[in-house]
Amino acid sequence: MPMGSTTNATTDAGSPPAFGTTLPPHLQKAMSRVTEIGSLPEVTTKIVEVVEDPRATAHDMHEIVKNDPGLATKILKVVNSAFYGLPSQVASLDRAIIMLGLSAVKNIALATSLSRLFKPGAITEQFAARDLWSHSIAVGVCAKLLTKAARGPHADEAFVAGLVHDMGLLIEHQLFREQLKEIVNRCMNGTEDFCTVEAEIIGANHQAFGAALAAKWKFPPGLRYAIAYHHNPMQLKPEFRNVATMTYVADTVCCRDEYGFWLTAHKQELSDELLATVGLTPAKIEEVSADLPDKVEEAEGIFIDP
Repeated sequence: MPMGSTTNATTDAGSPPAFGTTLPPHLQKAMSRVTEIGSLPEVTTKIVEVVEDPRATAHDMHEIVKNDPGLATKILKVVNSAFYGLPSQVASLDRAIIMLGLSAVKNIALATSLSRLFKPGAITEQFAARDLWSHSIAVGVCAKLLTKAARGPHADEAFVAGLVHDMGLLIEHQLFREQLKEIVNRCMNGTEDFCTVEAEIIGANHQAFGAALAAKWKFPPGLRYAIAYHHNPMQLKPEFRNVATMTYVADTVCCRDEYGFWLTAHKQELSDELLATVGLTPAKIEEVSADLPDKVEEAEGIFIDP
């Protein structure tokens, strides 16, 4: 097992697994120095809470969104885009929320909030910081398409999981820039596993950093498992595994095809056993891969500001 992998997923029968590896004390202290990332905007936090509330309505969502003109504009842009492919133009925010659904609005709010965190600048000569966001969008789109191809539930959750799966790299980029450069250079020039090299150089991998940030932001359990286990979803019990596994597959495909920052999963393999757990086959994956460039371009048109 690679160093830095989550190893505390096995628990007593009936109890959920832990949300990944606990950071060592010195790295927990380092997390307190995170300033560029901070916290999610209040409106996004409220939206996530509304979606998690089974009693919430479209009216509740409208009352939150109407106070953020930028987000309201983004929602209308999304509902009228090729990405959603609705038959007619929608001008009303109320109508847009009803047509998209609460879960999709949560996706847009999270994506809009996260996109602001991927600042311009270089990671190394090979990658810009915005390549992290391009990769995250591609993985989100791919995870959603794969879930639909498998006729599985939670396609919207799979999309969001793809968007947030590499949040830990934001932490590393802020706190450990020189170490991240070293990790990238070693993995570009050799055959080493990215998570293993992270653990060796920093003391934890991006799954652990991402899980800590997701806890701070009070993300729902499904997303926290996907962030903490997207490189080793089979360590989760079957009832917690689906979205994390879809994220693993999508991440593997997008790294193989070099979407954005592609180093983290380009050594991963897709075994028949793993694919079978989420109803996928190599043929379905190739079908999704063929559709992916157009779908990613559509999503980038929405979620990447010019």
